[in-house]
Amino acid sequence: MARPGHNGYGYPVSASSPSPYQPATSSSSASHRHYSAGTPFGDDHTSPCDDITAGCTAVFSRLLAYLKGPGLQAAMNLAARAGHQLRRNAVRRRLLSFPHVLVALWMVLMLWGERWVFAGKVRDCDWHHWEHWPPGAVPHRLVFVADPQLIDPHSYPGRPWPINPLTMRITDNYMRRGYTQLQRILRPDSVMFLGDLFDGGREWKTAQGNFDEPEWAKGHRPAHEQKYVKQWNKKYGEEYWLHEYERFGNIFWDNWRLGGDAPGPGQRGRKLVTSLPGNHDLGFGAEVKIPVRDRFIAFFGETNRVDVIGNHTFVSVDTVSLSAETSQVKDKEAVQKIYQPVDEFLKDVKAVKRRAVEKELRFWRGEIEELQFTQKVEELDSADFKGLPTLDRGSEAVDFPTVLLSHVPLFRPPGTPCGPMREHWPPAKPPKGQTTPVFPDHRNAISVSGGYQYQNVLNEADTLKLIDSIGNIKHAFSGDDHDYCEVVHSPKQESIHEVTVKSLSMAMGVPTPGFQMISMWNPIDAKGKSLAGDGSEVPTLQTHLCLLPSQLSTFMLYAVLGVLTVIILAARSFLVPMLGLQPFALDPNAPSGQSAVLPVFKAKSEGAEDNYNNGYAMNSSASSASSSASKSLSAARTSRTRGASISNAPGGSGSTAAYGNARSSSPKRKQQQQQRWGWGNGGRGPRIQIRRDATAYASNQGPSSGGWRPAMRGGAARARWQLVQVWREFWTTCWRVIWMVLLFFAYLTWKG
Repeated sequence: MARPGHNGYGYPVSASSPSPYQPATSSSSASHRHYSAGTPFGDDHTSPCDDITAGCTAVFSRLLAYLKGPGLQAAMNLAARAGHQLRRNAVRRRLLSFPHVLVALWMVLMLWGERWVFAGKVRDCDWHHWEHWPPGAVPHRLVFVADPQLIDPHSYPGRPWPINPLTMRITDNYMRRGYTQLQRILRPDSVMFLGDLFDGGREWKTAQGNFDEPEWAKGHRPAHEQKYVKQWNKKYGEEYWLHEYERFGNIFWDNWRLGGDAPGPGQRGRKLVTSLPGNHDLGFGAEVKIPVRDRFIAFFGETNRVDVIGNHTFVSVDTVSLSAETSQVKDKEAVQKIYQPVDEFLKDVKAVKRRAVEKELRFWRGEIEELQFTQKVEELDSADFKGLPTLDRGSEAVDFPTVLLSHVPLFRPPGTPCGPMREHWPPAKPPKGQTTPVFPDHRNAISVSGGYQYQNVLNEADTLKLIDSIGNIKHAFSGDDHDYCEVVHSPKQESIHEVTVKSLSMAMGVPTPGFQMISMWNPIDAKGKSLAGDGSEVPTLQTHLCLLPSQLSTFMLYAVLGVLTVIILAARSFLVPMLGLQPFALDPNAPSGQSAVLPVFKAKSEGAEDNYNNGYAMNSSASSASSSASKSLSAARTSRTRGASISNAPGGSGSTAAYGNARSSSPKRKQQQQQRWGWGNGGRGPRIQIRRDATAYASNQGPSSGGWRPAMRGGAARARWQLVQVWREFWTTCWRVIWMVLLFFAYLTWKG
């Protein structure tokens, strides 16, 4: 039989709907048969948007009703339960417990590995520890940073989403911490970058210009990158490159002022130069994309430039574009546009050097640096342009010692050793009696080779062109190789002393990153002549390699401490039951308050409360008519049968009646007994406390836990109880240490 208000077919009957047992009225019939013209639906038909709105409103109403009713109650229960757990944990005994001591040890170690060790390493490189200048010298202090090469999707294209962003974050933090300490502790007067600012800068599509590879260059890309090209061109473009540009600025430009605004004593000012490009920024040789280079110049400055710093002339050359001139396709028109700007720069670089030196001398003499022209009106045909003032004094001009900056190292014969400070491979041990390094030493040398979008060293022709065009090169600094290499070139290359600077990044295949420190002191007179003598006799430049901490060693230290932590916690867990130590794990059977989401009490059987109440009333009336002798006997029986089942109460036996009388004779005892058995208010029947009753037999912790347990018989039961306690103690302490340590590491990573 269907319930009232139900039509028997699965849907309710509304008040306005006609009953199947009553004839429909004409009005209702008409209302069901009337249709709008031009539509198959009635007048009350709604549009799909109205249906969607009504559905969303209904869902929202139900959700709101749930949040106000059961949802609110569940949230309050969870909050109460969390508060109860917090109160159980926020006591001195637990806050000063052994696992928290290990957490404190971990925090100190991570502060050292993620913060303090950087300051210690940089402090060991302080200028006064290695500079050797005459008393009273005021040198200009400069730092070279090579190959930061910010990690991006191009670096590890096969890595999944969580790993790749984490790698980017960790490598950025490493460079930020090292560079921050560099500025705070060393406070250099100038900082210059040696290229490869980004790892995939050449891969991100430009907003303007032709980004496609030429026909002759297609197929050069390695197979493992080829399958990602379409994805990179579609997903990573101008906006992503701008994001990388901002990321670079957050690491290096934002921390530039940590070194102070004022220059050092006797210095003209602080300078930061980041315009030298690398092959990962533009590409290499004939495969450099001109729109990519134009974008780089627009944001970082001219790639070919001359700077006078510390009475030395620094010449930065875009050697990745210069290499296109010696490529096999150098005669193609598109390739000529690649090397033409650097070729024109090298043709005029000596005059540019002379003008830059003259401007520097004018500044120190207190003169106006710029040229002053006389104002007069002349006819264009008769104007004399030969006598115009100029900063270029020609052969009479002085020339400061020149320092060449190139991303790609200069040419050297294959197997030229890099010296003992190279980390990849130490130099080969020379034979007995030989004092010079072993040559060739291919393991210790930079490989003279190349590949797609890279070349380890410049061609010999490009190297000689640089040396002849610039002139007076005393030192050269380069990057690209990621490891340290120090070479004195052959007399054919004017015996240039070249240093290839280590990468600052921890992800460039070199365990110990670093940077190069330069100290320059070249006192001059008013005409620019050096007072220190010839640079070949008295060096005007000193250099020092500063090594940052090995992040791999730090991670290994974390791993060792992690293993020791697990071993220590396991040993302590075994000692807790054996030596009776204070356990860290909370007793799961201890009262947890009324904070559970689900009910924890259940009546033993339906009607148990009523049956008990009736039996209890009968026993009370029977006991009031008993004699004093029977009261004494009943009391004695009650003391012997206190643990008996209460289900015998309705039987009305003498012992049961006496038991009821004993309970009624002591209200306080009655209340205690009711609380002991978990009875409800008002003498309600017995209940089973599900959580305690179910777990009491399972945990079996023994009398020290505070709960009631079944008797344990034999050594097997005791051993099983000890193993359960050991496992719970081990798991609880390990989990506490793990989540607190990981949370602190995540905080340090997030803060940078």
